[in-house]
This record gives sequence, C-alpha cells and structure tokens, in this order.
Amino acid sequence: MNWCAKLGTVLANEEVVDGKSEVGGHPVKRIPLRQWMLRITDYAERLLEGLDDLDWPAGIKKLQFDWIGRSTGAEVDFYLQSGGASGEDETGPYVAWKRSRATNGFPGEPGRDSLRVYTTRPDTLFGATYMVVSPEHPLIDRLVTPEQKSEVDEYCEKASFKSDRERTDGDRAKTGVFTGSHAINPADGRAIPVWVADYVLAGYGTGAIMAVPAHDVRDFEFAVAFDLPVIPVVNPPKDHEQREEILAGKACFAAEGEAINSGEFNGKSTAEVKKALTARLAEEGLAREAVNFKLRDWLFSRQRFWGEPFPILHEIDAEGNPTGMKRAVPEEQLPVTLPELEDFKPHGRPEPPLAKADDDWLIVEIDGKRYRRETNTMPQWAGSCWYYLRYIDPKNEKQLIDPELEKAWMPVDLYVGGAEHAVLHLLYSRFWHKVLYDRGYVTCPEPFRKLVNQGMILGEVEFSGYVDDDGKPVSVKNVRRDAEGNRVTKDGRVVESVKIAEDDVEKKGEGFVLKSDPSIKIDSRAFKMSKTRGNVVNPDGVVRDYGADSLRLYEMFMGPLEATKPWVMTGVGGVRGFLDRVWRLMVDDKADELQLSGAIVDEPCDEEQLRVLHQTIRKVTEDTEAMSFNTAIAKMMEFSNHFTRSEKRPRAAMETFLVLLHPYAPHIAEELWRLLGHEESISREPWPQWDEEALKESSIEIPVQINGKLKAKINVPPDASKDQMIEAAKGDEQVQAAIGEKNVVKEIAVPGRMVNLVVK
Repeated sequence: MNWCAKLGTVLANEEVVDGKSEVGGHPVKRIPLRQWMLRITDYAERLLEGLDDLDWPAGIKKLQFDWIGRSTGAEVDFYLQSGGASGEDETGPYVAWKRSRATNGFPGEPGRDSLRVYTTRPDTLFGATYMVVSPEHPLIDRLVTPEQKSEVDEYCEKASFKSDRERTDGDRAKTGVFTGSHAINPADGRAIPVWVADYVLAGYGTGAIMAVPAHDVRDFEFAVAFDLPVIPVVNPPKDHEQREEILAGKACFAAEGEAINSGEFNGKSTAEVKKALTARLAEEGLAREAVNFKLRDWLFSRQRFWGEPFPILHEIDAEGNPTGMKRAVPEEQLPVTLPELEDFKPHGRPEPPLAKADDDWLIVEIDGKRYRRETNTMPQWAGSCWYYLRYIDPKNEKQLIDPELEKAWMPVDLYVGGAEHAVLHLLYSRFWHKVLYDRGYVTCPEPFRKLVNQGMILGEVEFSGYVDDDGKPVSVKNVRRDAEGNRVTKDGRVVESVKIAEDDVEKKGEGFVLKSDPSIKIDSRAFKMSKTRGNVVNPDGVVRDYGADSLRLYEMFMGPLEATKPWVMTGVGGVRGFLDRVWRLMVDDKADELQLSGAIVDEPCDEEQLRVLHQTIRKVTEDTEAMSFNTAIAKMMEFSNHFTRSEKRPRAAMETFLVLLHPYAPHIAEELWRLLGHEESISREPWPQWDEEALKESSIEIPVQINGKLKAKINVPPDASKDQMIEAAKGDEQVQAAIGEKNVVKEIAVPGRMVNLVVK
C-alpha cells in the first residue's frame, strides 16, 4: 500500500506523484498493510458485458473497457532452482517435479517450488531469456541468495518509495537486481536468471513475468541495460525495415508472424503456436489457458476517523491478543457510530485514529467472548456509490429502499457528469448496483441508462502577440522557436510575448489581427478558469448585473452541452437583450405601472402565427429532450422576433411560449405568467403538444432564375407540381419583364426548391 506517514493514511496511486503525496508533497512509501478489499474482480466480466447496453459516450465506454482490461493467454509455471543447471539431469528434482505435474495436473496455486506467470503471448516462450519479479513478490525471500541479499534488499527499499505510475513510466531507464536464482523454461528446459525490477507490479497478473526481449519493448530495454540475451522467435515480414536488426537481436518486434527458433513449432503462425504450445504444456501440467484482467480488487479501508466504521469484530484472548477469528456486529447493534474522540488526527503510524478510542467503545463482549472493533473506516465511496437509490426513498428507516418505489423509478434515465468520473464513481456504482441486484434489492442490473458528459466552460479569450526590441509588433506567423527554445523572428531577432486588450483586436477570417495594423496576426486562446490565472468569472457579479435568468440562459446558449467553450461576457448581454424583448413582447414598457401590452389579445392565431407557434413547440421539445439547449433557445428567439412584428399577439400563444421558456428562464416566465392572470405557478402547467396539421405551410417561397441568375421569388403550394411551378413563374410580372422578347428554350423545376428558365 502507498503509506504517507505525514498524512497518516494510505493513498491511491493517483494521489502519489514522483514518490510524494499530491497534497503537501510528503514522502510516500509502499508497505505491507492489512486492508479491507471489495472483490470487484469477480464482476469484471459482467462489468464489460454491461457496457454494450448503455447509452453512454463511446469514449467513456472505452475508458472503462481499457481499465477493466480483459485479455486472454496462459498461466505458465517455471520451476525454481538456486543454481544454474539446465534441468536436463533425469535424476534431478526438476524431472521429479515434471513427473508430479504430469500426474496431478496444473495446481490452483503454484507453491514455493515454482514461479507462475501470466502471458498473452505463450507463443514466445522459446524467446524467454530471463524472468522478472516485482519487489513485493511473496517469493522474494525464496529467490534471493545470500550473496545477493543486501543488494536486493536495498533495491526493494528504494522501490517502496515509488508509485506504480512512476515505476511503469515508459521513459524511465530500466533498473533491477539479479536475485541469484534461476528458473527453468518449461518450453525447452533452459535455466534462465530471475531478476527483481520495479517495472513489474505486484498487482498485475501474478507479479512476475517471463521476459522476451526480442518481442517486448520493456523487456528489450531491460536486456540492453543489463546485457542479457535476446533471442527472436517471431519472424518479421521480409519487407520490414528493421528485419536484419530484429533477427540479430538488435531491435524489438512486438507484432505477430511465423515462429522461428521454436523447435517443432517453427513455421507456424502466432495463433497456431499459442494454441498448440499451451495445449502441450497443459497436458504436462505446466500451464493452462487463462483470462486476466487489469482491474484490481478495490481497496476499501482508510486510516481516518471520519469514515463509516466497519461492522466487524476481531476476537481477542484474555491478554488482548487477536485469535484470528472474526464476526459481524449483531444486526440489532447496527449502525456502528463513531465514538467521541478528543484526538482524532492521523499520526505517523499505520494504526487508524479509532485505535485510540476508549475501551468502552473499542472492546465488545458477546456470549462470554471478547472482541475488538475494526478500527479502519470506509472511504467516501461507501455513500456515493448508491445515493441515487436513497434519493428515491430518503426517509425510510426500515429498509434501503421501498421495492415498489425502486421498481417504479429505476434505472436512472439520465446522468449528467464529467468524464473524470469514468473509472471511479461510474465504475464503482455499476459494481455496487450489480451486487445489490444479485442480492435482490434492485430489479435492474445497471444504474444509469444514459450518460452525458458536460463540457467545460473556459475563461474569456485572451489575446497575445509579440514585439521586437524596439517595441514594434511582430505577426505571430513570422515567429518561431530557435534551438534554445527562444521565440525569434524568421531573421533571428528575439521577440517578447505581450498581452493585448480585446478592444485593440478585430476578427479577420478564422483569426484575429490588430485593429491598428491588420497585417499583424495575433494569438487568441481561452484557458481553464483558475485563481492563479485571474480569469475566474464570479457568478454573483453576473447575477447582479444581468439577472439569474440571463446567467442560466447564457450557459445553455453558449454551444452544445458536451462542448468545451470560452466564456464571453458580451454573450451574456446578448441573452439579456433577448429576455428584454420577451418582456416587451407582453408588457407595456411605456406605462407608468406594470401592465400587459395592448398587443395582447384574446383572439386565435392567424395561420402564420399558428404555424410559427407549433414549429416552436416541436423544435423546443425535441431539442430539449436531445439536450440541444442552444438550438432550442435559438428557436425561441425566432418566435420572439416573429411575434414582435405582429400588431396582435394572441394570449394563448404567449402562454404556450412561456411554458416552453420556463425551464430555461424560470423567473421571467413565472413573472409574465402571473401578469397574464394566472394564480397557480407555471411549473404546474402541462408541456404543450404540437399539431402536425398546424405545421403545414399553405405556400412556400421559391426562387426563379433565368439563365441561372435570380430574377424573382414566387409563392406556390408546398405540393405544387413542376408544371404548376413553371406556370406560376411565367405568370410573375418580374419574370415576364426579365424574359422580354426572348424565347424560353428550356424549363427546369425542382419541386419545393426552385425554377430555372433558359432563354435565348
């Protein structure tokens, strides 16, 4: 475990950077520590299969797919010996071991006489020239010879201060120490050395690997660093640019191909060798087909005071020593609550703060036996993995959730959250939910049917450019970096980056230029909001100056929900202008007191108004359901513009429009709703439905071209035929004037689109 003495707790790999805690920069060391784990690996296959049925972004699915990391291959046992014999002595222990395996088969656990590895490429076994175990491997003491002990111990101690991420960094130079022991390759009986190296992790696979440097990049780098043999066993294509170097052991080839240097398997394909060699070794009791997952069991305990206590009791004897027996806290004593502690701060030892509790909480007696409470606590995930269930039935004191309520409401229809939760909360909740499903507490196997990742709102666009030593502006297109990384002009003059005020720039094409000199192109970029950069937008200020509805509406109008976009304060002003127009649409802004506009009438919509209204209902409904809020708002802006031009604005149309607007701008919609005479809240109104008949247009406007040039626009029925369109075009006065004395030699009509007359 990653242990930080200063913080007094274990840390996840993501919380360790360069051997130090992300918070505070304190030293972190890996130590063996008893911890509670949840066996999420038992659900790995189901967690993968369940992804197929989820309406989630493909990127999030891939992150979970890769995190779970299913692979197929073989588990292979290598016999361990302390010397360097080849294993060909028919009377030796290796032969006896092989005979025992052939008789009894491949064991569930390897024992201390062999080293088990998992490999996705059993076809490369003949190319294994050494083995590597992780510094935490349980057989380290068995492998290390007296001559190598001090060197191995020192190496393992240094490795304990490195995080998994640091150890597996591909750019790091490979390090390691020879243990002094050898293992026998079951494919050909060769003895190969066993090393310890930190690029192998205890938590992945078996914590040991067979190293095939000719066909694995990390193994090749290690072999080069320590002058170990490189034996190619996969023949690269004849046109491979490094073919000669690969066959000479001077380069690595990680792809598949035909087997070489592999005995009776030479000439066979990678797939054939995988199958045949695994089958042969399985028959000899030395290997078996296996499925492996990168996913590890879930560390579920913390050395903190404030977590939920584990309801577990450890039996102790008369002297207070643990007997090794455990039991659950009796159900009638649940939940276990935290004791009152004056000193609940972490300390530099792995014992949790709860170990300092008084005996009246710490020691429990049941049926004449004494127990000590578990003093580790649960992480925040204990509550955050199932909160959505409790939201449905928050006050139920008898059960997790009422089964009828769960059946009615689950699964969650829509979950909006950031991509940063992909392999933490979203994966943990899926696992938690599946356990509840298996226990019969929920009726669906997945908690979240649809997932949408919202984009980030960046700070306002910042403008920057360059000036030379004389302070004269230099266009960014004329600036490059020299060998030392300095910004220089094409002729070598050093330039300095400067910020440029927004008022001093203007848009030109796809970029920005100086207003004072449009030939000077400048950089424009938006950054993540941060106090350090000074580009944080305070929402309180926006609400004060523009109103809460303007803030809410602008955030939805900025662009697609999933997109990352910059904040533009003038955009807030634009949205506020739209809300002002909505207000004037229904309010007499020239009156001395608040009253409806005289344009509001209790009359039905005319044909055009009815069509615009129902188009708006359909567009806003469909776009809201699709979470395309920006386009829904754009349609409401069109509605406002259209009815602003109308001398009469039917009350019913205004009421329907306010219901559509309400989820986007609730305050102004509620205010206008009351002004229209309603006493109940607009939030109680049913959502409007559109009428397909009302959507149909009685006529459409189409262009009329003569010899390909636009000359007029005419109105025709939407279903007008080609002949009807041509007849209407010829009857138009503007078209007749354009034709004059010329003859129409060709007539072209595209129904619903256009008419083109060719004249001579």
